[in-house]
Amino acid sequence: MDDLKKFGALVRAAERGVAFTGAGISTESGIPDFRGPQGVWNTETPVYYQDFMASREARVRAWQRGVRMYHRCGAAKPNDGHLIITELQRRGHITTVITQNIDGLHHDAGNVNVIELHGTNRTAACQHCWKEWPTSEIIARVEKGDDAPECDACGGPIKARTISFGQAMPEHEMRRATEVTQEADLFIAIGSSLVVEPAASIPVLAKRSGASLVIVNAQPTPLDDLADIVIREPIGETMRKLLGQLPG
Repeated sequence: MDDLKKFGALVRAAERGVAFTGAGISTESGIPDFRGPQGVWNTETPVYYQDFMASREARVRAWQRGVRMYHRCGAAKPNDGHLIITELQRRGHITTVITQNIDGLHHDAGNVNVIELHGTNRTAACQHCWKEWPTSEIIARVEKGDDAPECDACGGPIKARTISFGQAMPEHEMRRATEVTQEADLFIAIGSSLVVEPAASIPVLAKRSGASLVIVNAQPTPLDDLADIVIREPIGETMRKLLGQLPG
């Protein structure tokens, strides 16, 4: 039995499946990944959270990139990778989506029970009083010349509700992700390099808790040897072939 057929058999049997997604699932929607050959971190230097909080110049750089990413994500539409997860949820094989992505495409595709480990670029918040805004409002301010926007309530720096390097992971989301992973019978890692911690340890937890582990990613990952199945084919194509193996 080839790997795709094995994948189909695991999905057919799954009742508590978890889809764990990284930037690779959104590249077919036109959003670049971070560590691939054309990845964001090959062309740009990340702004660390400590620098964002300490330096106006760092906040200006962060929002310059934030504007570009916001518009790119806003123009993107869910692709077959996202949409077929919705169908697998409808059929009862996948219960939860854990994503490292900030683009919101899982929500646009109709996925339910989505845990956004790295936040979302669709809202922004003051880093002092935590007042929130739709990111669109803050982007409009930046584009009008307010290049390091501050809170109108307390004067604190405003940041997109995404997790930056050096910033603490959200406790609630990490706890939820841990709980559903420990209960999973199938864990599918899709489009993730599986190198960013602590998120990259979640598939290890799934395997140790008894789940089958499938990795679908264009590049090798550090966890390939742990996986039951590794598929290095385009995600949309793989998910379409997978769906074709399942009863209607």
